[in-house]
Amino acid sequence: KMEKGGKSRSRTLVFLAFKIKAAWEHKFIFPPISDQNQALRLCLGSTAVGAQYGAISALSINNDCSRLLCGFAKGQITMWDLASGKLLRSITDAHPPGTAILHIKFTDDPTLAICNDSGGSVFELSFKRVMGVRTCESRCLFSGSKGEVCCIEPLHAKVELRDHPITQYSLLAMASLTKILVIGLKPSLKVWMTFPYGRMDPSSVPLLAWHFVAVQNSVNPMLAFCRGDVVHFLLVKRDDTGAIHVSKQRQLHLHYDLINFTWINSRTAVLLDSVEKLHVIDRQTQEELETIEISEVQLVYNSSHFKSLATGGNVSEALALVGEKACYQSISSCGGQIFYLGTKSVHVMTLRSWRERIDHLLKQERLTDALALAWSFYEGKAKAVVGLSGDTSKRKAVIADRMVEILLHYADRTLKKCPDQGKIQVMEQHFQDVVPVIVDYCLLLQRTDLLFNQIYDKMSENSVAKGIFLECLEPYILSDKLMGITAQVMKDLLLHFQDKNRLENLEACIVHMDITSLDIQQVVLLCWENHLYDAMIYVYNSGMNDFISPMEKLFKVIAPPLSAGKSLTGTQFPFKGCTKNAFLLLFYSCCLAGRAYPLGDIPEDLVPLVKNQVFEFLIRLHSTEGSVDEEVYPYVRTLLHFDTREFLNVLALTFEDFKNDKQAVEYQQRIVDILLKVMVENSDFTPSQVGCLFTFLARQLAKPNNTLFVNRTLFDQVLEFLCSPDDDSRHSERQQVLLELLQAGGIVQFEESRLIQMAEKAEFYQICEFIYERELRYDKIIGCYLHDPVRKEEVFNYIHNILSMPGYSAEEKQLVWQKALEHIEELLLLSPCKAADLVAIHFSEQIESIITNLQDQFLLFQFLRSLLDPREGINQDLIHLPPYITEQFIELLCQYSPDQVLETLKVLEYCRLEETIQITQKHRLHEASSYLLEKKGDIHGAFLVMLERLQSKLLMLTQDDETELPMLENIENTLMKTIALCQRNSHNLDQQQREALWFPLLEAMMSPQKLSGSSQCRYSESLKSLTMQVLNNMAAFIALPSILQRILQDPVYGKGKLGEIQGLVLGMLDTFNYEQTLLETTTNLLNHDLHWSLCHLRASVTRGLTPKQDYCCICLQQYKRRQETADEIIVFSCGHLYHSLCLLSKECGTVTKGLMRWMCYKCNSSNKAGKLSENFSELKKGSGTALAQSEGLAGTSSESLLDPQQIQAFDQLCRLNRGTSRLALLTELSRGHGSEKHGLLSISHGDPATSSVFQNENFQLHLAPPPLPED
Repeated sequence: KMEKGGKSRSRTLVFLAFKIKAAWEHKFIFPPISDQNQALRLCLGSTAVGAQYGAISALSINNDCSRLLCGFAKGQITMWDLASGKLLRSITDAHPPGTAILHIKFTDDPTLAICNDSGGSVFELSFKRVMGVRTCESRCLFSGSKGEVCCIEPLHAKVELRDHPITQYSLLAMASLTKILVIGLKPSLKVWMTFPYGRMDPSSVPLLAWHFVAVQNSVNPMLAFCRGDVVHFLLVKRDDTGAIHVSKQRQLHLHYDLINFTWINSRTAVLLDSVEKLHVIDRQTQEELETIEISEVQLVYNSSHFKSLATGGNVSEALALVGEKACYQSISSCGGQIFYLGTKSVHVMTLRSWRERIDHLLKQERLTDALALAWSFYEGKAKAVVGLSGDTSKRKAVIADRMVEILLHYADRTLKKCPDQGKIQVMEQHFQDVVPVIVDYCLLLQRTDLLFNQIYDKMSENSVAKGIFLECLEPYILSDKLMGITAQVMKDLLLHFQDKNRLENLEACIVHMDITSLDIQQVVLLCWENHLYDAMIYVYNSGMNDFISPMEKLFKVIAPPLSAGKSLTGTQFPFKGCTKNAFLLLFYSCCLAGRAYPLGDIPEDLVPLVKNQVFEFLIRLHSTEGSVDEEVYPYVRTLLHFDTREFLNVLALTFEDFKNDKQAVEYQQRIVDILLKVMVENSDFTPSQVGCLFTFLARQLAKPNNTLFVNRTLFDQVLEFLCSPDDDSRHSERQQVLLELLQAGGIVQFEESRLIQMAEKAEFYQICEFIYERELRYDKIIGCYLHDPVRKEEVFNYIHNILSMPGYSAEEKQLVWQKALEHIEELLLLSPCKAADLVAIHFSEQIESIITNLQDQFLLFQFLRSLLDPREGINQDLIHLPPYITEQFIELLCQYSPDQVLETLKVLEYCRLEETIQITQKHRLHEASSYLLEKKGDIHGAFLVMLERLQSKLLMLTQDDETELPMLENIENTLMKTIALCQRNSHNLDQQQREALWFPLLEAMMSPQKLSGSSQCRYSESLKSLTMQVLNNMAAFIALPSILQRILQDPVYGKGKLGEIQGLVLGMLDTFNYEQTLLETTTNLLNHDLHWSLCHLRASVTRGLTPKQDYCCICLQQYKRRQETADEIIVFSCGHLYHSLCLLSKECGTVTKGLMRWMCYKCNSSNKAGKLSENFSELKKGSGTALAQSEGLAGTSSESLLDPQQIQAFDQLCRLNRGTSRLALLTELSRGHGSEKHGLLSISHGDPATSSVFQNENFQLHLAPPPLPED
């Protein structure tokens, strides 16, 4: 017995192997062996028969196992009686001779069989017995000349499905090398379905397999067929008219090629791939359940029969190629078993039953996996299930009993394998891996009796296991999956959490437990000792329906610290996780709303009683055990001190729930009177608390069905209290309280004039805004914003909204506009940027008067900068100012921020140059003056300003030795700006003007070195480096001989001291050599490219044209179709051929300079319409699109078009090599050498028509090797 299994799943398959004592490939047939000793029962055939017929190539047994059909390699067919071993028929004429039998199959009708030979044909064999003589009639169902069939599969129905209406058709599936066919043999031959494969590997094996499956509450046959790595499922149905319909189902895509497909039941299939691996697949989910390697089986392949070697190999190459992997006759299935024929043994594969799969995991001690598998059986989610049948409840009961056995075994094994010594953490980890699993499955099975009796008793033997067990119960209790626990387990649970000091977890568990499972006395005592008030309230409420006792006890706890003015936090407030919000208030609100605390609902019949009890409790004059000096209404007072706002919110919600009857009205009035008595007559409440009370009262009074009465004098007292305090503390709090009171409807309780007066006196500007807004006095609100230090910045948005948004009258907007203009200076002081934005939008006409009235010059500067500088974000199109204002801004900018002058001038859109230059020169801002002079067009003047600045810094460098490093950086910065100035403008100057810029700059940089007279000066190297930068940059605009001549004419260097400038000259020569080498290399590349282009052009022009076809691509007729002398044949370089009249009909010809120019219709029609029109425009300009030759039909040659062809070929070549022409490049280079521009790349920023090709952003050199010419 050999067992093969998957990696991590339970073993689903069992293999059995039996040895065979004779060679299958020869003459004998051994029927099934019935005993375990493999005793031989029958031997059918003989050596003589084998020599005559060849090897057995196919076998088939009928349904009642009484007949055996055998097909042989040489084409003979025999029928045997399995009961007696007698040969009944020997058939030699059922199919063409010289072909092997590939398949022979009985149908459900024992008198009908199907055979398939190596010629690809399929025949129907009809067995009859007439007057004691056995005969066989053959009928061809499919001829191999129409496509070779290599697999057949008749539909077989089990005994219980023999009455299925579809069985009367005797369906047969056939797989050829190109398609699948489903035909009906009865009542007459008919093809019901044809399905082509599509493209796939020609060596893959076609496979067919039938099985009845249940789909949509009906059982119908399903055909699985595949070739390669895709399995198709076809569902076959019969409709009421008797017609058969085949519908495609979901496909199965695999990552391996199949050589066998076998159904093992309606949901499970076993697939064999080309590397001899078995794959167990669930059909519905397409999940791979298991994989088994069976290469050791040494599977027998049917290749020799498919190649028909016994008859001389007279088969097609395609069939022989499929036969390389064919194993049809080596694999058979019956009764949920699959038999695999090996060279030395037969292997039987069957699915394990559900018990065997579980037991297999248990043997490997994989108890968790065994439980998971059993639970999947219980839920009905397992795949490939065998051995479970009957009613669902009965199946679950059987599986549950087995799971109980496993759980008990699991518990015993866990305790036995517990480590006896070592760290306690090791033991805890051991039980944490196991105990939660046991608990989980007990609760899933709803076997709490098992969990709290047998399992718990076992776990109690070990203290660590017991603790882990109790802790595992917590999540199930909190999720309400475990409501009831035995008294002993609950007692142990409480003690365990108490010992572990996990009181919060304990309390959470208690409030989720069924009260009947609790020992009330034990739990209450535990809760009071450990301050578990949630649990205590739950026990009182649910267990005793007592809602008052816990409140009395809790008030005793919180009243003393509150009366002493202490906050209820930390150790002073013993409630778990609570702060000032909401423990008692939450309990109180739940009671009044009919909800239980902390979870659930109060029984409906108790809700009215609970509400009355809670109200009566709250409004008690004194507590039950109060002292003599206790203040009245202690419970209300305590809650008000605890959290005034929340308590009043709870009261408001309670008032909403009250029915409008007499008792409810009395309750509300009584509560309000008590609140006023407690809070107004005492001074120990803060303004915020008093304000909350009157806000609450104002909201209640504002209701349309209000029945409360409150003396209006009390509101006046509150106003005095909030606006005229003894000190100035809590200003914002008092203002917010009064605002909430007014917004809640309390404003009707006050006289507005007195309210405004007191609010202004108290500096309650939000109150003033609220009242002014009610009175539509929007201009007054501007002052409120300006005087309120917290909300000053919001005044800009307020003014903008009033002036911009609809909903305000013109008079109101005008008042706001005037008020804003009066306070414009205050707005500028507040935020110049926002004020300038506001002015630009709404006060653009008053800008000049605003500037005139501003006395503070710095404030004016900030205003103008925000207004005129585009970087500040103001839209300059909104303002139109005279030029003097811009000049005034620049004057102020030079005074207060001279570093920003240059950057500001670059972005200013409107300024007068002459006046601005005078301002910058007045303040000695050289860079700004140079920029303006350059912008004006005075390049030399701009240069002189920068040169003067540079010379002054160089002079300072030679005189001051202490600031050498910062001064050098300053000089370098000025020099770079000066060089940039010269570079920007040298393109538009002549040679003399350029020398007037560059030579003074060079002289300025060399003069300090002459004065120092030595290279030992500390900064000489830095100056030489800067001088080299000047030389390198001027070399692009000044000829090198002129530079050298100017240097040598210098009086200092003319006396033979060339060593002083040796470094400069050598640097210039290195640069010249580099540029010369670059120029020569580029020229050589361009010359080579041009030479190749001209050679390719010449080859294209002289090459003959070969048409791809001998018919016109437009009319599709032979080119000799017409005999008109006017018709010509046009052949293009692309190989397409046309009649000239056809091209003219398609508008593919145009006349240019008296010559006809043609376009290929087929090539151009594939392009888009835009390109087509573009090509026509190019034709009109003289640029051709294709190389064409024409020939007269009558033998008269047309006029030679060599010149147009050359032009066309050249244009085509240009399109292949897009870019600047080579001629243009060479012309540009030669022009650069011949002109006075002696730099390597002479660039011009002048007229675009004369600018250099090198300046074009799309310019690029094609330096890659040229492409090979087309054949």
